Amino acid sequence: MIGDLLGVLLGGGRNAIRETVEVFRPNAEAEAVREAARTAAALSQFAAEFQIERRGLFDRFVDALNRLPRPMLALGTLGLFVSAMTDPIWFAERMQGIALVPEPLWWLMGAIVSFYFGARHQAKTHELQRSLAETLARAPEVVRGLEQLNSERPEEVVEDDQVVVAETHVPRRSDIKSSGNAALDDWRRSLGR
Repeated sequence: MIGDLLGVLLGGGRNAIRETVEVFRPNAEAEAVREAARTAAALSQFAAEFQIERRGLFDRFVDALNRLPRPMLALGTLGLFVSAMTDPIWFAERMQGIALVPEPLWWLMGAIVSFYFGARHQAKTHELQRSLAETLARAPEVVRGLEQLNSERPEEVVEDDQVVVAETHVPRRSDIKSSGNAALDDWRRSLGR
């Protein structure tokens, strides 16, 4: 009879007690396995998103070309200053050649350069505007803090051509609202405030 009872509770390849408990509390080992699987899936998704695909020689060459204009313009401009100082005649000859460039070509070059740098400038401008908006949103909080600090500053009174610092207003216990911090409230009470 005891064997049959244990067979009902634990037999048949099943554990009735464990199954009943798992209805109310998840199996810690199974939960750890599920959590590990969830973490592995998230990591594999991140790896797939940031995986650098194999690109051909042409794609890498074009990417390298796209990175060249800004450094070439900056270094070229510095090179013009150096050449003007080291060989002014050579520099003057080149500048005479630039003076012969027709105006529509200057407009075209200006458009290309402004479109190239304009996109980056616009992205940076939007980032700056967002940062300014966040700062301005905090302005009322800063003003309230300054007002509170100024209200606690001792007043100066001039008596007989001497500056006397008036006594600051010390709030009574009834004036102080609870801060929600028990330790701070105890400390204020110990000071008699």
